[in-house]
Amino acid sequence: MAINTAIITLGFWAPWIGVIAPPTGFASRISLLEWLALQLSRFGLASFTLAAPIVIVLGALVAALGAVLRVWGTAYLGPATVLHWDMQADGVMANGPYRCVRNPLYLGLWCTVAAMALIMPPTGALFTLVLLTVFLLRLILGEEAFLTEQLDEPYLAYLNAVPRILPRLRSELPRSGARPQWIRSVLSELFPIGVFVTLAFLSWSYNNQLMMKAVLISFGFSLVARALVPSSRAQLSNRS
Repeated sequence: MAINTAIITLGFWAPWIGVIAPPTGFASRISLLEWLALQLSRFGLASFTLAAPIVIVLGALVAALGAVLRVWGTAYLGPATVLHWDMQADGVMANGPYRCVRNPLYLGLWCTVAAMALIMPPTGALFTLVLLTVFLLRLILGEEAFLTEQLDEPYLAYLNAVPRILPRLRSELPRSGARPQWIRSVLSELFPIGVFVTLAFLSWSYNNQLMMKAVLISFGFSLVARALVPSSRAQLSNRS
């Protein structure tokens, strides 16, 4: 979380703007949302009044996907496992989204940050998404090596049956029987939910400061909620 927060903070701050190059075009401090809408109108794909809502709707859909993946994945894995300091390897999770993709939580995080990047300056958004992608891929590879060493054949079979990043809509895996913890999951994933609410409802004001405040408030509430969520170990864990 600390590394993700640092990457996102730098994306919003973008201290290089005006230092490395003049703040014009892609290197300006306008939001990525506005910049993308301007590009759509500049290339004649849509008028600016239509392009901005298109970008907002697409961003809200990406944010919704991120929130669903985070809540769904955490419900089956358990908040205690998701928030644990160390890697966990008690068994293979093959329920919920883990039947379709091995890393729904990381994919959900990427979608959440991609939606939030619409509020960042364009260069800040690019910086954030590139570094976040590299960081998450490094985590995924590290966890796969750890789980392969700890679980051996059952996990190797899971690797061969379920894709790493791009979900497979159908799965032949037998269900493990784990029960979802929906309420605790929602409480521990208030941040992606808050990002979705911000993009879906507040972005229509075109007030970047308001949206940034809403994202910060969501992050603050998520920290408080995570601290208050009762800790309990999930019966099966394969943190993704």
